[in-house]
Amino acid sequence: MSEEYGSDFISITDEDGKEYELEVLAELDYNGSHYLALVPAEEEGAESDEEDLEVSILRAEEENGEQILVTLDDDDELEAVYQALMDLMYEEDGGAETDH
Repeated sequence: MSEEYGSDFISITDEDGKEYELEVLAELDYNGSHYLALVPAEEEGAESDEEDLEVSILRAEEENGEQILVTLDDDDELEAVYQALMDLMYEEDGGAETDH
């Protein structure tokens, strides 16, 4: 598992050429793959409402020597990675209790 947790930002470009600024909440190596938990970067002056925060989990893959991020189509993989990321984030956050 990676120790990364905090305010790292990345820019990604979708298939249509639209660029997005994202904040990396956490990174995780799980079952031989690397995953990132991402949220849209806050715009200056925008208020943050953590309850409405939409977290995306993407898998990093290498294609033609370039790193790309892909969505998880397998619900079982998504659930397992989500749970591992939540465990990592709670561990990093001082062991807050969970409901699971």
